[in-house]
Amino acid sequence: MQSSPSYSRQNKFSFNGDEARTSDVYDGSFLRGSSSRLHSFNTDISLIEKPRKFTFPFYYEPHALSIMAAKELQKYLIEQDDFVHNFGLRDGQEGLVIGKMFGVLVVETPSGEMGYLAACSGKLAGTNKHHYFVPPIFDMLDEEGFFLKEESTINQLNREIEKLEANEELESAIADLEKTNETASAKLAEMRVLHKQNKAERKQIRTHRKIILAETKYKEVEADLIKQSYRDQHEYDVLKAQCKLDVEQAKFVVDQLREQIASLKETRKQKSAALQHKLFDQYQFLNACKETKNVLAIFEEANNITPPAGAGECAAPKLLQYAYQNDLKPVCMAEFWWGASPSSEVRKHKSFYPACRGKCEPILGHMLQGLEVDENPMLQNPAVGKELEIIFEDEDLIVINKPAEFLSVPGIHIQDSVQQRILARNPEITGPLIIHRLDMSTSGILVLAKHKHAHQFIQDQFIHHKVRKRYTALLDGMITQTAGIIDLPLRVDLDDRPRQVVCYEYGKVAQTEFEVVGIENGKTRIHYFPLTGRTHQLRVHSAHQLGLNTPIVGDDLYGTRTNRLHLHAGFISFVHPVSRKVIEFEIADPF
Repeated sequence: MQSSPSYSRQNKFSFNGDEARTSDVYDGSFLRGSSSRLHSFNTDISLIEKPRKFTFPFYYEPHALSIMAAKELQKYLIEQDDFVHNFGLRDGQEGLVIGKMFGVLVVETPSGEMGYLAACSGKLAGTNKHHYFVPPIFDMLDEEGFFLKEESTINQLNREIEKLEANEELESAIADLEKTNETASAKLAEMRVLHKQNKAERKQIRTHRKIILAETKYKEVEADLIKQSYRDQHEYDVLKAQCKLDVEQAKFVVDQLREQIASLKETRKQKSAALQHKLFDQYQFLNACKETKNVLAIFEEANNITPPAGAGECAAPKLLQYAYQNDLKPVCMAEFWWGASPSSEVRKHKSFYPACRGKCEPILGHMLQGLEVDENPMLQNPAVGKELEIIFEDEDLIVINKPAEFLSVPGIHIQDSVQQRILARNPEITGPLIIHRLDMSTSGILVLAKHKHAHQFIQDQFIHHKVRKRYTALLDGMITQTAGIIDLPLRVDLDDRPRQVVCYEYGKVAQTEFEVVGIENGKTRIHYFPLTGRTHQLRVHSAHQLGLNTPIVGDDLYGTRTNRLHLHAGFISFVHPVSRKVIEFEIADPF
């Protein structure tokens, strides 16, 4: 279903002929025909000021134009009948539930008119061919393309390998080899026992005959005994050789069958490597300067690593590539999640999200060259103008009230932090200073050590879970539970650091006790008592569908950004390293 064109003063599209389709030409001369994916806005955008710089894709507030384009795309997704895909939004719909990330890119034509492009990350409904969305950088699902043909060849090799590995002939040959080995070992062992008995008997004969026989007769007996010994040795050597031959013959049968498998695996390896390199060559990315670079070169220069699976398949690279190929100037962009959340991640229906870092950061680093882009807010020091409130200090400890958006320790790009500030204030401090940390966005109580003994003494209490801590949060919604324990193991999202995901296979144990304080204007005030200390533990346990399914207000990673993250470390209790008395501190939450 195509949206109808808008004829506002600053967004007037002229069409070729009588067909008024958003996929037709603007200006009557560019992007002609149904192959165009440029959409006009359905609403008047004449009063919306165009952004001065393009969106910084890894941390942004969607511009009003991006929000409008996203709403029109969402309307299309609700009303369309172009494809069938189970996003998990309709009860009873058949098929595997797969939510998707969609993106919109607002663009400007050479004549100064505005429109937008739409894209989906990965394939949608089993195909890459959709009239509403820009095409992929390379369509791996093209039935006439090399990828599916080569993949079919590799899959055939996989089936042949699986068939040979499950072959009864191979199983029988392996069993025969094992049996031959066992039989040979048993025969040789049996003969060794017999020869050992023979040897013992010869020894008795020597001892007895030497006493009763004359020397000449004894020498005849001794000669015969020596012959018996040689005969035993020869008999063993013959049996050993025969056993070795039997085993080698059985092994030869197994090796022949295994060599077929090894040969097929080597062929598969070579074909897979060749296909991968050929695939890399297809992913050629443009930038605003019309410079092209393939994905392999981009990742080698950025991280000196092989591109991860799916690199280049996200919405943002697709949108920019199509814009550059068609002389459309990128103005602003946004990406949002549509559908049910994956089981491991925190993704909320219709919520905006930044581009992923693992796959997109190197690619977009190249593609954005030549565009004037918003400054990276993560390179700006959020602690400028903020002071550290000292709430307790003696010869052993310093306890502070850390403001929100203030680093506990120096970061990669920003050095200003609690650690730097306190060391500058107290240059006499020896040994480690930081005992525990708070996320940059979390405010509240932070305990610091002035010397090594204090650091180790209190850190031991953290390690053995003897420190009592309480956090207060404001959740962006109402929950029905009044208390409980959340137990969801966490690990870092390798494709999108520092986001965390729930992972029962590789995640570390993460447990949080909670108690609801009250409901305030449709939001839930809650106390958290973390039993472990994982990165973003409280944030993920709040937002994840298997946790409380309600993000913390202001959570820019797992919820919706506001003026601040409404999470505060308001209480702590521990044993003093010198007095050995329990001390506690409490600060009311500031929200």
